[in-house]
Amino acid sequence: MSHPSTAGPQGPAPDRSSGRQAQDPGARRPEPQRPETQRPDPSRGGSGSSHRSSGRSFTPAQPAIAPGDLERARDIVRKISGVFGTRVVGQENLRLTLLASLAAGGHVLLESVPGLAKTTAASALASAIGGSFHRIQCTPDLMPNDIIGTQIFNYGSGTFTTQLGPVHANIVLLDEINRSSAKTQSAMLEAMQERQTSIGGEIHRLPDPFMVLATQNPIEEEGTYVLPEAQMDRFLIKEVLTYPRPGEEHEILDRSTAGRLNAPKQAPTAAVTLDDIRFLQQAVDQVHVDKAVKRYIVDLVFTTRGSGPRPVPHLTQSVRVGASPRGSLALMRIGQAHALIQGRDYATPDDVRAMRYGVLRHRLVLTFDALAGGVSPETIIDAVFRAVPMP
Repeated sequence: MSHPSTAGPQGPAPDRSSGRQAQDPGARRPEPQRPETQRPDPSRGGSGSSHRSSGRSFTPAQPAIAPGDLERARDIVRKISGVFGTRVVGQENLRLTLLASLAAGGHVLLESVPGLAKTTAASALASAIGGSFHRIQCTPDLMPNDIIGTQIFNYGSGTFTTQLGPVHANIVLLDEINRSSAKTQSAMLEAMQERQTSIGGEIHRLPDPFMVLATQNPIEEEGTYVLPEAQMDRFLIKEVLTYPRPGEEHEILDRSTAGRLNAPKQAPTAAVTLDDIRFLQQAVDQVHVDKAVKRYIVDLVFTTRGSGPRPVPHLTQSVRVGASPRGSLALMRIGQAHALIQGRDYATPDDVRAMRYGVLRHRLVLTFDALAGGVSPETIIDAVFRAVPMP
């Protein structure tokens, strides 16, 4: 977890107390400050900023969620985390991402090299909630009907029967989604946004709850199709998975030698039900968000667009397109889900900051100069959050 930066609200000026070498004064253009240390652990709510809350209370005048319902939500989160821990070693950020996205009713884009438990995590989540799970391996010749379904002609009766596709499941894993063609990718837009599919002119509702986990490999570009911005924006969170720590990888080896690496895929009897997940999502809707927190979210999003109360100098040289209003909704929704996971019925600015990278990194379109200069979205996000003071 990174230490708070001493940078003030003046923008992305380098932190001269960090011990890093100052940038070349003859540089052609200023850039947002690069991260000084490792990225903060979102599960710990690290902010990496010098701004601190004014100490004001964000609690509602009356409890937003009844104490019994709040305890039930904690119990649901505890059970899902328990099942996840039996199947996946480490990956705490992934666990928090999946939990928050499930509670918020959103979809997740996972980016990592092969072998970091993406498929295992998706199946563990599906088994924990007792729901159906389908895995779709995307390839260039995958057609939309292979995903959403098709109609089959019955010669005996002379009628068509509908065969629903694998997207009709509670948890759907789209493995290597960027290997599918643009036509197939567009077929997922209706399913992800409208929660329905159209087959032969008939509308078929998707199961409730419904969640898409899509993966893409960042190290292979041959034979891939870049996801359009319209589809990228449909994902509530984009999580970049990292390698496990040495101790965690040692635990993986220990589980393998003990025969416990491949835990039973069936959830224990104590796992939650689909009704519990629907209750959890309804509880997120009830989490109180103070007006000051909403204004904080709006200021953050407007700052990514080059304006805001305290614009970041030269930000437009690195960011071509800022976050859309869907980004504001995502920040608030994830903030509510994070607060509920932490056992509270109200959201604070720290809840908004906790998962900021996952919410915003895929909503910022960087300029060519920024990409050529190696400026990461996380660097831009840190500059924006340093510029906007916390309420």
